[in-house]
Amino acid sequence: MKQIASKATANSEGFLLLNSSLNPIFFNRAAAEILSYPQKVEAHKDLDNYLATKVRANLVSGESSRAPNLVSDFQSGRRLYQCRTYRVNALAQGDARCSLAIILERGSNGSIAIEQISEKFHLSAREREVLPHLLNGLTTKEIASGMDISPNTVKVFLRMIMVKMGVSTRSGIVGKAFTGKL
Repeated sequence: MKQIASKATANSEGFLLLNSSLNPIFFNRAAAEILSYPQKVEAHKDLDNYLATKVRANLVSGESSRAPNLVSDFQSGRRLYQCRTYRVNALAQGDARCSLAIILERGSNGSIAIEQISEKFHLSAREREVLPHLLNGLTTKEIASGMDISPNTVKVFLRMIMVKMGVSTRSGIVGKAFTGKL
């Protein structure tokens, strides 16, 4: 009883229901488009097998002895999707024969980059708070005003971020963040 729901909108979340062999039982059009990008969904004669192959290639990060491990983030073209997985129909806890429901939700590249930078360079909570303002192109005074702190305090936070990231300028922070050279 495999179906594809029709008419996806630009902001639709992708939804897949997979059996224990990671073959699609149900999927919506948004999921099919996300996984088959840049090709058109209509270009595939056997869409079920094609999507099963794409799931195994792009969403499975490895298999343990009990069940496959699925990625938490998935990139399709320039878009980044958060991949949330739920086990369904499991008779017993740890049952590897259960079905999987997967939701592919379009994420913001910026928020994930900030999170990755913060973790990699061990930024403090206040340094993490300054970073998005800097990446949005605000001046030191604008950051200070938005955070309700002095410009000198902002400069201290920016200097600490620079030291932790191994750069010597504000543009060095931005360059590392946007080129992905973390």
